[in-house]
Amino acid sequence: MALPGENTKFYETPNHPYQGERIAEESDLLGRYGLKNKEELWRAQSELRSYRREARDLLGTTNQEEREGEEFLARLKRIGILGETDELDSVLSLDVTDVLERRLQTVAYRKGLANTPKQARQFLTHGHITVDGHRVTAPSYKVDVAEEDAIEFDETSPLTDELHPARADNQE
Repeated sequence: MALPGENTKFYETPNHPYQGERIAEESDLLGRYGLKNKEELWRAQSELRSYRREARDLLGTTNQEEREGEEFLARLKRIGILGETDELDSVLSLDVTDVLERRLQTVAYRKGLANTPKQARQFLTHGHITVDGHRVTAPSYKVDVAEEDAIEFDETSPLTDELHPARADNQE
């Protein structure tokens, strides 16, 4: 048991320590999304589990808690995990890649601010990228759909120069 004031784990580890297929799949996801370690992947999996758990609970409720379901769906649509036309049933069919795609690190890479997901992580942790004018240094920051267009290089960063060697548009 953790002492008061200390952090506890926000993720669950796999039940079996060695399963070759799971380890290979996790390693592929780590490379594809530029994650630092498997803990970040396990956090995303735990987040997805909590979304599914909440959706199952809401699907089994009566009309009294319909408002809670609407708020839950609105939150997932605002983050971009669900599309605008998706219903509560579609939460159960989500994959961990849906959660990983909404990380700031991945969005910055997909937007073309970096050559690789790992470079996007480096730019973020070094403070070169801003979201809506605010410097965000957490690669795991969940990007809202409304904020997606406001991701850019910090105006004081040397990377704002188009000719900077680390810029993605200068690579051939």
